[in-house]
Amino acid sequence: TRMAHDVVAELRQTEPARDVAVRVAPGLRAEGDPALVRNLLENLLGNAWKFTANAARATIEFGVEPGAVFYVADNGAGFNAEYAGKLFRPFQRLHRDDEFKGHGVGLASVRRIVERHGGTISAESRPGGGATFRFTLAPQPRP
Repeated sequence: TRMAHDVVAELRQTEPARDVAVRVAPGLRAEGDPALVRNLLENLLGNAWKFTANAARATIEFGVEPGAVFYVADNGAGFNAEYAGKLFRPFQRLHRDDEFKGHGVGLASVRRIVERHGGTISAESRPGGGATFRFTLAPQPRP
């Protein structure tokens, strides 16, 4: 929770005029390499920040679901779910550079960090309907 608040504060400093409603669940905890987990949060929250730039009332949420499944959700530009498999590969972009800046390496880094911690990551979205990224940082027990 603290790390996410720090990342959001930094995002707000880069664009102080933006009005973004950010909700970070209290008491979020995880075990992992602090530098890598921070990088993961910078990428996921940074993407949510970037892709909500054109939303009338931008919202971003970071929380956890049962089973220690963390999520970052936003109401931004979204993407066609048909291309979700490309998201986590280096240099794969689903938006034009004139729409949203980027290099296409952030989510590839996120996947590597999650996998290094023994976890999984997935994404769901629809164009204009925001996006939700779910991840774990440790192998999940099988039901």
